[in-house]
Amino acid sequence: MQVFKVLPEFDGSNSYIVTADGKSAVVIDPAEPYIAEELKSRGLVCEFVLLTHGHFDHVGGCGALAEKGARICCGEREKQLIFSKEYLGIFGGVYVPKFEISRTFSDGECFEMCGIKFKALATAGHTAGSVCYLAENALFSGDTLFCRSIGRTDLPTGDYRDMIESLEKIRYLNGDFTLYCGHGPNSSLGFEKENNPYLRKF
Repeated sequence: MQVFKVLPEFDGSNSYIVTADGKSAVVIDPAEPYIAEELKSRGLVCEFVLLTHGHFDHVGGCGALAEKGARICCGEREKQLIFSKEYLGIFGGVYVPKFEISRTFSDGECFEMCGIKFKALATAGHTAGSVCYLAENALFSGDTLFCRSIGRTDLPTGDYRDMIESLEKIRYLNGDFTLYCGHGPNSSLGFEKENNPYLRKF
């Protein structure tokens, strides 16, 4: 499995292109439409999009990928929130091209896409329907867990108590994982357990 990190051009999040065969790909949090050009430059076709949550800075490229046939997926609690007035009104309102959600995931659900086995972890806190994804030795944490920090909980549907419960779930994962964060540098779960004040103890 290969993971390519795509940095935002403007106000988006980190996006990740994941492929097992060098042909088909899963994109996690396509922040901006230019992600389609990134895929093309690598000779990859996006078949699925996995959203960690539905904030505008994580879904801005969904429309462009959906037009090319990609199926958009998210956590089951997030589906109804993505185009809500509360989400679209964040930071004064941002235009998000419409797209359809093809599939949702429940907590602990395992599935396979493009030859890659994933597991969804419901991690409410940043939003009510936030999800992290495990794939082999990778943990795609969205805005739940950052290097030495965590996502904010003061935006619509965010809840600090939910965040603490979600972080505890992550802290007790067995094994070490490369941590692919929604913003900022990548890290590892082992490093965060030792150095992240929100993950060491509650």
